[in-house]
Formats: sequence, C-alpha cells, structure tokens
Amino acid sequence: MRLGVLDVGSNTVHLLVVDAHRGGHPMPMSSSKSALRLSENMDGDGRITEAGEARLIATIDEFADLARTSKCVELMPFATSALREATNSEEVLARVRATTGVDLQVLSGDDEARLTFLAVRRWFGWSAGRIINLDIGGGSLEMSNGGDEEPDVALSLQLGAGRLTREWLRDDPPGKRKIAVLRDWLDAELVVPTKTMIEAGKPDLAVGTSKTFRSLARLTGAAPSAAGPRVRRTLTSSGLRQLIAFISRMTASDRAELEGVSSDRSQQLVAGALVAEASMRALSLDSIEICPWALREGLILRKLDTEPNGGPVIVPPVAPVARAESA
Repeated sequence: MRLGVLDVGSNTVHLLVVDAHRGGHPMPMSSSKSALRLSENMDGDGRITEAGEARLIATIDEFADLARTSKCVELMPFATSALREATNSEEVLARVRATTGVDLQVLSGDDEARLTFLAVRRWFGWSAGRIINLDIGGGSLEMSNGGDEEPDVALSLQLGAGRLTREWLRDDPPGKRKIAVLRDWLDAELVVPTKTMIEAGKPDLAVGTSKTFRSLARLTGAAPSAAGPRVRRTLTSSGLRQLIAFISRMTASDRAELEGVSSDRSQQLVAGALVAEASMRALSLDSIEICPWALREGLILRKLDTEPNGGPVIVPPVAPVARAESA
C-alpha cells in the first residue's frame, strides 16, 4: 500500500511517500519538505505564535493535498519536540485538526528514540550485534542502545542543533569563547545519560541518523546522496574535530555554499557538529556509520508490523487522508 508520513519537526515539515508491505523494503516514491522553523515562532511564554500557527496549518493543508494527489491510502502525521514543548500545543493541534482534517499526533522523545532504533536495526540487520544510535534533531538529541529491535535504553535530551544555536551561538560566525564554553557545557550535560547508555552494554556498531549527521559525514568526505543509500558512509571523531575548526570560522551564508549543506540548515550546523562531537567523545566512539533510515521509516515499519491483525500499537494512530468539511 502507499503510505504518507508527515513529520512536523522543529525546523521543517517533511512528507515522505512510500510503497510498502509487510516483510518488504519500504520504497520511497517522493519526498517533499518545507522550512517552517516552528521553534523560532514561539513567544516568551513558549507559545506558538499566531503567525507560526497559520504557517503550520497552511503547510499541513498543502502536504495533505499532496498526499491525496500521490494516492496515499493513509497518512501518518506526527510532531516532535517543538509541538511537544509548546505551552499551547493542545490548542494548536485542535485548530490544525479542525481546519485540515489532519489529526497530528505528538511523539514523546523516548518514542522517537525507540522508533528510530527500530529503523536502524532493520537497516543493518541482526549481524550488526548491539547498536548504539545517535540522532540530532532541531530541538532534541535522541540516544538508544540495544541488541534487539526494542532498545534497552532510549533517551531524549534537549540538545538539538537549533535549540543550542538560539541559546548559545547567536553571533555569526560564533566566537571561539562561546564554542569553548558550549563544549564544556555539553560534556557536563552528557555525563549521566551517556553513563546510562554505556552501562546497557558495549556496542558492536555505532550509528548516526538525521540530516545533521549526513551533512557532517558528507563534509568530511563521505559519498554524496547521489551515490545512493546503500553506499557506506562514516563519520570519524578526528574528521569531525577538523571540520568544526573550519566551519566555526565561517558565516552561515558561507556554510550554505558547502556541498551537502542546505541554506535552512547552515545556521545550526556548528551546534549540530558540537553535539555530535561531544556525544561521540562521551561514548568513546572513534567513528560512526551513517544510516539513511530514521524516525519516519521506523513509524512505517512499526505500522507494517502491527497491520492488518490489529493489536496493541505503541505509535500514534494512523489518520486517513481526508480533509475536514468546512463549516
């Protein structure tokens, strides 16, 4: 069946359309993105502004239409840290539902980590052994460790690249002192969670998911996306340190000119690199493998695992592709 996954993140709204069936490899048919920057459309009380809500509703309405045009039989709409943390989240979700007919569900951070881990496990298979996975989003960092499809440990930390850029690296380019202070702060923040991760078991494979990790790997010499998803891509700690020294001296507009870096991601690239560096250092990882599958694929795989027999589902309910009738 053809499924649409609508992902409302802190920075972008992403619609992934796939053809999928149980036991098969989900085949991507199309991918559409819009740089919404929802986390930047919040007031001092943590409320999504009216302008931000209007843009969110318009974008979801547009992508729901696109899912219908793409002949998706179902749409799986979900949101992550920005809507999870907004103080007016329930009101915004209700207006999205009333206006567009899309029942946007908010994932917990732990569920993000677990579902991403499932996608990573399916991609690398059982022969990979115990896996540690890191995923850097705009608002949060997810970490997981396990030897099965369900991780033994799944954590979500408020260490997203966009969040840290807004809170720490407002200058363009960021100053050396700010970077040094942020490095020390990240080291301190990661002591307890990474201890928990390490105690779960030594990994046979360390993996990085998310656009941030893909961009960092590309900038340190990994194959471009045009080479296809099955090409092995790695990110080393030494290469990452050298990259940070380079990109931290550049402005966001200059970073946007680098291959593999989009203009909407260039502003938070330095913060994302620092989170990646600190995480790998805290976990004593010299290198990580880049996985092309992540949260969206994890949601699809979990749905296929639980359909058509029903039974308990630990992910948000799947919404039909339909629009609410106007009053």
